[in-house]
Amino acid sequence: MKLLNCIIIDDEPLARKGLQTYCNDISFLNVVGVCKNALQANDILQQQKVDLLFLDINMPIVSGLDWLKSLTSSPLVVMTTAYPQYALESFSYEVIDYLVKPISFERFLQAVNKAYRLAKTTEDESVFFVKSDKSLKKIKLHEILFVEAMQNYVKIVTISETVITHSTLKQLRDNLPEQFFVQTHKSYLVSKAQVSEITGNQILIGEHKIPISVRLKKEVLQQILNS
Repeated sequence: MKLLNCIIIDDEPLARKGLQTYCNDISFLNVVGVCKNALQANDILQQQKVDLLFLDINMPIVSGLDWLKSLTSSPLVVMTTAYPQYALESFSYEVIDYLVKPISFERFLQAVNKAYRLAKTTEDESVFFVKSDKSLKKIKLHEILFVEAMQNYVKIVTISETVITHSTLKQLRDNLPEQFFVQTHKSYLVSKAQVSEITGNQILIGEHKIPISVRLKKEVLQQILNS
């Protein structure tokens, strides 16, 4: 059974305790953090893989929704709040469920079962999600041709489309399996499987010409030839 690493984020001690008790009763949930604000959760996201967030809205320092908007790519999110009026806005950011306090165990179970199904589907299809134009865009790993850095954004070029998301190349590279991708230049990351030709200091992927930096050339050639 796949375990979902989850974080509980709520400024109310009783709410945190209640959610943690619920999580402990679900065999596929593994609580890796219990946080009283979004900044604590942000630190955990930088350190380890997280699959699911239980996120309150009205919190000090930064609200749950404002923090969610700031994330380049986020785990699955279940909102847990006393305020039903934010449901419509929350779903515009692709949260998977919206639980209004007090939360019954039956309703909680319904939400986490949905999270489990979505996480399993994502794993089976080898996909990941990025934020683009205020929505979450599903990207299939095997369809990615290359990724190009554009200042504070990256452009993900796939077989069928181009997706632009607010991120750095390093952040995206760290979320992609290194056995399938190689960085050829400070501004480019390419799919090894999509490389059709290497000519001089360039990689050809279809009609696209991707530069190879002199500093990285030896490593790039080794990785592609041994893939």
